[in-house]
Amino acid sequence: MAKTLSLLNEKGGVGKTAVACQLAYFLVAQGKRVLFIDIDHQGNSTKSITLSKKALVSSTTSSRLLKEKILKIEDSPFVLVPTDEELRKLEKQPEQHNLFATNLNTFLRTVGKKFDYILFDTNPNYDIRSVAALVVSDYVLSPIQLNQEALDGVGSLIGSINKVRQALNHNLQLIGILPNLVEHTPFQKANFVQLAEAFSPLLIVLDGEEKTVAYIPTTTAIAEAQASGSAIWEIKKTSAKEAWRKIKPFFIEIYDRMEKGGTKHA
Repeated sequence: MAKTLSLLNEKGGVGKTAVACQLAYFLVAQGKRVLFIDIDHQGNSTKSITLSKKALVSSTTSSRLLKEKILKIEDSPFVLVPTDEELRKLEKQPEQHNLFATNLNTFLRTVGKKFDYILFDTNPNYDIRSVAALVVSDYVLSPIQLNQEALDGVGSLIGSINKVRQALNHNLQLIGILPNLVEHTPFQKANFVQLAEAFSPLLIVLDGEEKTVAYIPTTTAIAEAQASGSAIWEIKKTSAKEAWRKIKPFFIEIYDRMEKGGTKHA
């Protein structure tokens, strides 16, 4: 049965979609069968992955997975379920929450054996669409930015995840919070210290003597990769190679944690 991961943050502009797409490409490069479901109505993942031509774009949209009882999906090692305009309307239908989650769960149980990983790129507004994804997920990964607004929101973000875990999905595990768009400035270094002091157990730490904390640096290589529908390591530029050299160990760590079926913190 596929392992299911939701990329989640309650704020937009944190680079969540780029992490989701690049992680999907990384999993495919490991020989894994991947189903990518874009439930963010902005559709940035849909645009980038469609442009990449790496995935088969399903005729089924993400809004249909929530509204209807869908029991099949196309056969391909990498399938994208795209967003659509209808998805935006679903946030205003809270009375349908149970139906959405049930339909999504039924779909994943039916097609789950065809894939190794199922990834959700969720919408930044924490609503019934994001909750439905968390209800059916094994793991959640939360990219954040090192600014004061984002740091102030980490507690709320973790609280939302814990609510779903306690009430709806006892098996949901937080892989960790992943600082993204990181710049080596005094301001961001100070914010990182603040983050580590308040939420140290939630950071993704690589094994080894140095105990490196996972983060994604600010780099034009990621923006270029997203704009061209490429994996970072496919871009033939020195800056891209350097960016991938820094990022790859963190993706390997996230992958290993999911493969082992657990995380290193509660």
